[in-house]
Amino acid sequence: MKAVTFQALHTPLEFENIPDPTPGEGELVVKVGRCGICGSDLHMTEDAAYGCKHGDVLGHEFAGEVVALGKGVTEQKVGDLVSVIPLKSCGHCEYCRKGAVQWCTNFGLQGGGYAEYAVTKPNQCVPLPSDLSLADGAIIEPLAVALHGINLSGMKTGDKVLVLGAGPIGLAVAFWARRYGAAKVAVQDISTYQEQRALDMGADLFVVDPEDPVGSAEEGLGGKADIVFECVGIPGLIAQAVDQVKPAGTILLLGLCTKPDTFNSFAMLSKEVRLVTSAFFTVPEYEATLRALEDGAEAPRLLVTDTISLSDTPDVFESLKHRTEQCKVLIAP
Repeated sequence: MKAVTFQALHTPLEFENIPDPTPGEGELVVKVGRCGICGSDLHMTEDAAYGCKHGDVLGHEFAGEVVALGKGVTEQKVGDLVSVIPLKSCGHCEYCRKGAVQWCTNFGLQGGGYAEYAVTKPNQCVPLPSDLSLADGAIIEPLAVALHGINLSGMKTGDKVLVLGAGPIGLAVAFWARRYGAAKVAVQDISTYQEQRALDMGADLFVVDPEDPVGSAEEGLGGKADIVFECVGIPGLIAQAVDQVKPAGTILLLGLCTKPDTFNSFAMLSKEVRLVTSAFFTVPEYEATLRALEDGAEAPRLLVTDTISLSDTPDVFESLKHRTEQCKVLIAP
């Protein structure tokens, strides 16, 4: 099959032919219909902390058609359209039964979406309703990540929300915050590339002010934020969020930062700020995201700005390492 593979850190991906996958016992093969390029994929090719190896096939935001079943698989049948939850787990332990699969002792991350076919397991496959597209199935994962952050933040109806970062996760947070009743939603970034998209997805205002980011956001919100969502993952933004959140407010970390960061804990303590981290999502949140799309939510589809072929993926992938007007790019193998 055709696939795009990891070669080495700081090296472009490569489009090549690799062996077709064969499902083992309790596994199935999905013909990938759409796969999103995630910001974490970009980081994986630049940072040794992610542990990528030569020949790895990236891509964890994908949906497709079941084309082969391994021994013992009865939950799906050939021809089913599914969105794949990229969180590997045993499927049987207490955490798996609750849908909190990220705490399973057999937890791992599913890749493989940058290829024509990918192997996965039945408990990771969520059926796609007939009125949802494969593109819809591929954007469920980032939307579920954002929903998990919203739920952990304790956001209430009437809260003022500030989102730092206008990437797909930040924009998805703005969507959910508006849907769940935030009184005002501000998205703050260092460029205006995603300004209109942010407004169309639920933000009331978009803030770009390198000279006074704290003051500009506060003026736009009409006060400090009840909750600040840090959706970038670079050193310094926790400290900035401490300045931007109200006393007894919450900072919710969604940005993946693999570098050491420092902040003034006294400033945080003196305001009794609650710092919460968020990773992954639960299966019920994944399913809730699917239902939101099925119920007619159109704003999340605005995340998708382009659909490309596998052969174009290495070049487009490299271009996404620099700020552009692209948001969520989907691969159509």
